Amino acid sequence: MFRSNWLLRIVTIGWTASFAAAAAADDAMVRQFTVGTTATTVGIVPAGEDVELTGPQALTSDAQGNLFVLDQVNGRILRFDPKQPADDPSVFKMPANVQPNDLLVRKNDILVWDGSIRTLRAPSEPSTRGIDDGGIQLQEVVTRDIDDQFVVSAFAQMGSQPPGSAADLLDQNTRAAVVRKGRQTDRQYVASRGKGSVVADIIPGKGDSNVRVEVQTMDTNETIAQLSLRVPNRLGTVEFLEIDNSGRFYVLAENIPESGQHVATFVARYASNGRLEGVYELPLENTPLTRRFVTVSGDGDVYFLRTKADGVEVVGVGFRPLVNASVILLRQLRGPGETRPGGKPEGKFDAIAAVRPSNRQQTIETAFAFEGLQWKLSPANYGPDPDSACTGFNRVRRPWYLQGKVNQEVRGVPYCWGCHGSLANFRQRIEAGTMAGNVCTRNAPRADVAGVDCSAFVSAAWGLSVHYTTAAIPAIARPVENPWDLKPGDALNKPGSHVMLFLRFTPDRKAEVMEASTGGCNGRVCRNVYPLAALLERGYQPVRFRALAEDNVTVAAGAYQESDPSTGRSKKPGAVRR
Repeated sequence: MFRSNWLLRIVTIGWTASFAAAAAADDAMVRQFTVGTTATTVGIVPAGEDVELTGPQALTSDAQGNLFVLDQVNGRILRFDPKQPADDPSVFKMPANVQPNDLLVRKNDILVWDGSIRTLRAPSEPSTRGIDDGGIQLQEVVTRDIDDQFVVSAFAQMGSQPPGSAADLLDQNTRAAVVRKGRQTDRQYVASRGKGSVVADIIPGKGDSNVRVEVQTMDTNETIAQLSLRVPNRLGTVEFLEIDNSGRFYVLAENIPESGQHVATFVARYASNGRLEGVYELPLENTPLTRRFVTVSGDGDVYFLRTKADGVEVVGVGFRPLVNASVILLRQLRGPGETRPGGKPEGKFDAIAAVRPSNRQQTIETAFAFEGLQWKLSPANYGPDPDSACTGFNRVRRPWYLQGKVNQEVRGVPYCWGCHGSLANFRQRIEAGTMAGNVCTRNAPRADVAGVDCSAFVSAAWGLSVHYTTAAIPAIARPVENPWDLKPGDALNKPGSHVMLFLRFTPDRKAEVMEASTGGCNGRVCRNVYPLAALLERGYQPVRFRALAEDNVTVAAGAYQESDPSTGRSKKPGAVRR
């Protein structure tokens, strides 16, 4: 049963005022979708204790200006023209073995990410279009997209990329946790609509607040732009997004002060001559986590995917001009002493809890053991088929990554709503034939299943024998006021919703985390990469377990090994990103 007041709305917002006094925005409704399973609705997994609301995870556009929404709860993709609101959307049904959380469109291909790049295509012959129940059945095709540096770079914009080598978490000389202090030059490949294939080099400036973005054509190596980007505080990730049909340049960036306050994510727009014209400020605050939350059309429209408790919206973000600006000033969202979204007032975590001593070495070793565990899924662990349905949304009890894998080796401890315990306890229960996992987060927790939910995983990684929920974690963890001071084994906690274990900053200043998740991990413990500001603005609070010693991480050799997630075979550490 779906709540009828949840909506997917397409709106445009027009900002016409300056930074000093922004006028109220006028919303222009383009399209409205109720929540459900029909051709004009989308799937929603409602929020609950230690469960963040989940809706469509990705928004992208094609060369014709159509918008595509990844409705992964219903296993499909919706395509619609925002300029033709009366037309029915096209529905593309994904193959049964594909469960992605990111989406791109390149020419005739629909590219999705579910831990690796998969290429989907609609049948070309009208007689075999695979139309069933109003949807076009997509087919997976074999292409070289997985090796295409432009596709790999486009997915990496929002963190859809293989996590770094586990061995690289440690400095090989000192065996200590790596803390990256400065930005590294980052090369990005973009198949732009206005100038074709280009290469963008993100070149650090002096200090942490500015970069130069140098854009060259791929074929001729001609430099077509040198864009200056400076923020008042500290730059997070910087991603070159697009060149529109008018030759304007679009760059996604984050301003993350060391105070953790007034964090902002925005798209900067530059004229064809490289002059900064203004910004689109993305309304991330108080929204649940989504993967690809912004896209730029060929006409230069900037669309944002926003999920709220009472609906899901695709917003046409308003443009705010900047005149002769050398620093991009952003509207302040919160003042000192205010509450971060989703949590208690900062500095007020005064509850007392008994904890046992731990250290970062044990935390990291335990986390990787949960993520890298290889085990055989017996028929008893798999459970009955068809499986019991979840209440409130279109899924069954069994985590997605286990579907169809009976009697096969699988990787990672499954997500299990309300479950907790050590890794040894999970192994014991699996060997005894207990069913693995439970993603029915709207039902009561079950005693006949095994695994961990998000807070149970972090509790186990911290060495706790008691399960602390996300609401209780502030009692045993202190705030990390400067998010750039996060260390391996710390956490990003959103009280009442979700928690992730922090591993490290990537070279392009994203946050690599480990989490137990129904959506981002397809129902298991896995590693993910997210833009840092996207987490902070959505209410995730950097915290440090009070019993963690301020020591170095010295993970013993052989504590874990890298494996290919599709085959389970060991592999050598490889390069990440681009």
